[in-house]
Amino acid sequence: MIKPLGDRIVIKVIEDTEQTSGGIFIPDSAKEKPQKGEVVAVGLGKMNDKGEREPMDVKVGDIVLYAKYAGTDIKIDGTEYKILSVKDALGILE
Repeated sequence: MIKPLGDRIVIKVIEDTEQTSGGIFIPDSAKEKPQKGEVVAVGLGKMNDKGEREPMDVKVGDIVLYAKYAGTDIKIDGTEYKILSVKDALGILE
């Protein structure tokens, strides 16, 4: 697995369903980019001016919403992940 550095997090992308409630299948070309994922790894945090680590706002297991075009997409063993800065995480779904 990947260990993110600094204030970065690794997210396992959660794909939305490929079928509407009415039973219509949505082709890949018509889908929007997913913006939801599960945090699978968290960096140690950003260093502040005093040389101390700032605590991270998210933890492993959180489901987060993130900015549409944020981060770097990677694929490991057929699973899509995204590495992004914690500032690109917009909120935690509860």
